[in-house]
Amino acid sequence: MKTAVLPHLQVFLDVARLRSFSAAARELGVSTAAVSHSVRQLEAQLGVVLLTRTTRSVALTDAGRRLVEGAGPGLGQAFEALKTVSAQPGEVVGRLRLSVPGIALPLVINPVLPTFRERYPRVEVEVVVEGRLVDIVAEGYDAGVRLSEAIERDMVQVRLTHAFRFVVVGAPSYLKRHGTPERPEDLLRHECFNFRMEKSGAFYAWEFERGRKNWRVPVRGSVVVNNNEAMLFLAEQGMGLAYAFEPAVEEPLRAGRLVRVLEAYAPTVPGFFLYYPSRAQRSGPLRLFVETARELAGKKA
Repeated sequence: MKTAVLPHLQVFLDVARLRSFSAAARELGVSTAAVSHSVRQLEAQLGVVLLTRTTRSVALTDAGRRLVEGAGPGLGQAFEALKTVSAQPGEVVGRLRLSVPGIALPLVINPVLPTFRERYPRVEVEVVVEGRLVDIVAEGYDAGVRLSEAIERDMVQVRLTHAFRFVVVGAPSYLKRHGTPERPEDLLRHECFNFRMEKSGAFYAWEFERGRKNWRVPVRGSVVVNNNEAMLFLAEQGMGLAYAFEPAVEEPLRAGRLVRVLEAYAPTVPGFFLYYPSRAQRSGPLRLFVETARELAGKKA
């Protein structure tokens, strides 16, 4: 029974991780019917129901959850070890799944991923771009990238960038028509691009600092966006002021298409960090990604 259970157990764990029979089938390269049959076989052998199925969703039963928690980590390590053994000497085989906010792509992913893929072609990389805060353990990620203030304290953090500022920028044409704000509260009289916080639905209040004083200004405007590139494009057209992290606007600032305002109040944040649950859970591909990112960051500095 032990030998017969293992293949079915791996299929079940893939379904549990992806919450989908069809998605697990695509990842495994088999039919959905084959995945469903394998899970039924495991349930029959164990004498319990592991998954609750509807036409729209798949959920773990209590027995299924306990099996995932108990068998998942150990089996994952075993299969990772088998992949490593099957690789050629010096070759790394595996999978790396990252959750990354869109604004971090130019600084973290775009400069690192081409070099990483060239060095480790047998590592499958999945980059999921999303602004929301992600529970990387519950959602099956190896690691995430966020500003340090958004990372839980029990996570291992690896610095990927230097500290940088958030700045307010606008096109010269906009400032000519509407004037230049001199203090943070002046923004309440300006057209500002804003975005909603995904969790609460509230508008983000722009943050400023000068000395020991801090401001949170509830700016408003006629356009709400959730994409950094779209916001900067609209700002360059003279449609309003934008709040952006400084590395993202270096080129339009140099070209004169955008101008900094309220620079004396620009807040500094520590930078982007890669985070994951514990060093014991760090996979080979993740370790190599971190090493590559650090190496390239050092060259850039």
